[in-house]
Amino acid sequence: MNNIERRDAQMPYISDGTIFEEQKKCRKILQKLNTVDRSDFDEIGKLVKELFGKSDGAFLNPPFYCDYGSHIEVGKNFFANYNCMIIDVAKVKIGDNCQMAPNVAIYTAGHPVHPDSRNTAYEYGIEVTIGDNVWLGGNTVIVPGVHIGSNTVIGAGSVVTKDIPDWVIAAGNPCKVIRRITEEDRKFYFRDREFDAEAWNHMEQMWKEK
Repeated sequence: MNNIERRDAQMPYISDGTIFEEQKKCRKILQKLNTVDRSDFDEIGKLVKELFGKSDGAFLNPPFYCDYGSHIEVGKNFFANYNCMIIDVAKVKIGDNCQMAPNVAIYTAGHPVHPDSRNTAYEYGIEVTIGDNVWLGGNTVIVPGVHIGSNTVIGAGSVVTKDIPDWVIAAGNPCKVIRRITEEDRKFYFRDREFDAEAWNHMEQMWKEK
C-alpha cells in the first residue's frame, strides 16, 4: 500500500511527496480564503464550497485552517466562526445545522506515544463524527476518534476525549455530560432568560412552516 492508501485506511503512514502534493491544493484555496475581502460574503461562500467540494449553505468566518478540505463533509447550514482549525488527515463528518464558535479545533491526526516509534515519522488519522444540530462552544478541542451525538451542546473551553451522546449539554476537561436537554429548554435563550412574545411567536411560525 502507498502512503495515501494507508492514510485513508486509518493506518500508520508517512507524509511523503504524494501527501504534500494533496496538501498543496488545499493550501492554495486557503490562501485565497484567508486573504479575501472579509465583507465579500459571496466570494467567501464560493471558496468554502471549493474547499469542501460539497456543501449546502456552508459558511465560515476566515481565518480557517485545514490540511485537505476534501476530507471534511458538512451537512446543510454549517457555520464555523473565526479561527476554526480542522486537521482532517482522516474524515471529519459533520451533520446538518452545526455551529462552531471561535477557536474550535478538531484533530484527527496523531503520533505514537513512544519516542522511538514517533521519531520514525509514522503518524495516523482517526475519523471524527459530529451529528445534526450540534453547537461547539468557543475554544473547544476534539481529539481523534471522537463521536458527538445529535442535538448536543459542548461548553466553551472543553476538551472532548471520549464520545458524547445525543441531546446533552457537556463541558470540561475532559469533557463530561452535565445534563440532558429537555423540552423545557425550548423557551430559554440564555440560562433563565425566556424568549419574549414577539420572538416566540416568530419561532412558532417558523416551526409550523417546516
